[in-house]
Amino acid sequence: MLNELFKYLKKPDLYEQSTSEFWDDEHISKGMLEAHLNPNWEAASRCHDFIDKSVEWICKIAPSSTNRILLDLGCGPGMYTERLYNKGYIITGIDYSKRSINYAKEKAQERNQDINYIYKNYMEIDYKNEFDLVILIYCDFAVLSDSNREVLLKKIYDSLKPGGKFVFDVFTLKEFEDKKENKTWYISEESGFWKPEKHICLESRFIYEGDVSLEQYVIIDKDGKADVIRNWFKGYTKDTIINEVKRAGFHKIDIYSDVTGKAYFDTSNTMCIVVEK
Repeated sequence: MLNELFKYLKKPDLYEQSTSEFWDDEHISKGMLEAHLNPNWEAASRCHDFIDKSVEWICKIAPSSTNRILLDLGCGPGMYTERLYNKGYIITGIDYSKRSINYAKEKAQERNQDINYIYKNYMEIDYKNEFDLVILIYCDFAVLSDSNREVLLKKIYDSLKPGGKFVFDVFTLKEFEDKKENKTWYISEESGFWKPEKHICLESRFIYEGDVSLEQYVIIDKDGKADVIRNWFKGYTKDTIINEVKRAGFHKIDIYSDVTGKAYFDTSNTMCIVVEK
């Protein structure tokens, strides 16, 4: 068992995958849904007052009168979709958490909102010229590997109608400039975020070339079984993100500090990018 732990504490290869489910884990997804729904937590979703401002801004730059058919990738329990539906958009929401999608469907039915929610990995989308607007919000794009980002950008480009817009956000280098490699651990004597019973969590942060960092969690349950969750993050400059979207064929690129349309400034921790097909 000790040798197994030492193996997990070594620095993994770039973009090495987790060994178990995360978004769709039966226990973890409960905590994720709770975080989504808490109006003041900056966790699974941004705070709800920020989301309200985001929706108002999206409606200004891509109003439903001209960008009516919308695809929300990583929609979670519908924090953006339900608000945008009320602004007149026709919406498809995709997420890989069955719990979040089921919650979103239930709420849409209760509120008589005709939103098409799909339980699916958005890396598997295959639309052609169907949407006026695609959104991918809360820096989901920056957690993907180089190859997956390239694939996803091509899929999003193909899914948009000519003149359609893609709105998304990423981390900047500022987000990671003070973070260093480290390791720590703790024992949870009862149910916690990762497990419903007693467990140990070994946390590590690793830094890689190419402005990539990893937050790794090795969770050992009461029976000694270890699961490894790896959350990857890439930091961007204006030039590096512009180069990526241009390679996918996008043009008319606008950069903001966040998804409320705040003007971009050099010390911002995030960037919001709006591109057009």
